[in-house]
Amino acid sequence: MAIYANPDHVHIFFSYKNLQITISDLVKTVKTESTNFINEKKLCLNHFGWQQGYGAFSYAKNQKEQVVNYILNQELHHKKKTFKDEYIEFLNAFEIEFQEQYLFEFYD
Repeated sequence: MAIYANPDHVHIFFSYKNLQITISDLVKTVKTESTNFINEKKLCLNHFGWQQGYGAFSYAKNQKEQVVNYILNQELHHKKKTFKDEYIEFLNAFEIEFQEQYLFEFYD
């Protein structure tokens, strides 16, 4: 597992084998529980809430180390590339069709 939180997005890498829970439901739970925790602990000056939507990408087992290193080096990575550029690059690399007006609200 690897997690890195940027100011405008979060990367979470984990092994997923539970076929009883959809990725969508898992993300919903993570967002709900983390929102409650952040707001209860008053970790932000204002009320915290996640944006709608998420991106989920799969990787082969032999790419695990590469993906973990990528996530753990986000600070350096984002000195060279914005989240928007990174996300669109992922969509293109995974051959996912998209219309830019339906993507996240980016904070560049």
